[in-house]
Amino acid sequence: MTTTAESTPGAAGAPRDTVVEARGLGHSYGERRIFRDLSFSVAAGEFVCIVGPSGVGKTTLLQCLTGLLGASEGEVVFEGATVHDPPEGVAIVFQDYSRSLMPWLSVLDNVALPLRSAGVGKAERRRRAEEALAEVGLRDVTDSYPWQLSGGMQQRVAIARALASRPRMTVLDEPFASVDAQTRADLEDLMLRVRDHLGLTIMLVTHDIDEAVYLADTVLVLSGRPAKVETMLSVDLPGPQDQITTKSLPEFAALRSEVYAVIKKAGEKTAAAKAAEAVAAPRS
Repeated sequence: MTTTAESTPGAAGAPRDTVVEARGLGHSYGERRIFRDLSFSVAAGEFVCIVGPSGVGKTTLLQCLTGLLGASEGEVVFEGATVHDPPEGVAIVFQDYSRSLMPWLSVLDNVALPLRSAGVGKAERRRRAEEALAEVGLRDVTDSYPWQLSGGMQQRVAIARALASRPRMTVLDEPFASVDAQTRADLEDLMLRVRDHLGLTIMLVTHDIDEAVYLADTVLVLSGRPAKVETMLSVDLPGPQDQITTKSLPEFAALRSEVYAVIKKAGEKTAAAKAAEAVAAPRS
């Protein structure tokens, strides 16, 4: 991840193409400015985690990057084209899997539903849905219904539905916040396997610092009011990642402490900005 439009070097030193770029991005809700002048780029195959204090605008940023929300200032460019609406090639996974899945549809039909809306033929829909479910380890539950599955399995179905569209970038908004710790670890490893196998570019919002350091190539920290990019921390841990080995490394502990310190400082800045706004606000 870079702060310019230049390509990002890959592991072997070769440049990687920029997939998505924010150029002077800003957004406001009425008089309330959420963030301003955000400029960065994400390279093909890069895994970026976005962290920051609660309410700083992480979800709003994702919505602007994916065309779900029009930015008030600046622009988003995906694969060379300015984003005005959700672009082809981007898939989104939300936090609340229980509300995103249709309980009256089978697992297979839930995964195939967006393909049907896109006009993909029945045989092709089934084939791509089955491939996506196999990718997330749910080959054997195609005829089950979401309410018959655990929370972790339901979230895998939501991820499979995103993968079935064969995206080039997947965006996830706190996708593991509602599952237990063991399931969360399993889903983290699933996303790493999927990224490596399919060559996806991934952007993920999380409040979990360990998760961000474990998953990301780059951790982007937002802070302030309006928010700005406080820092973009490159994560260079020896791979492949392992929940026990990686999180036991001294380098992991050092990176976690560094991110925590930045977020804590960012939180203090945001709190101070909110207090200043409250003092300046006119009283009725």
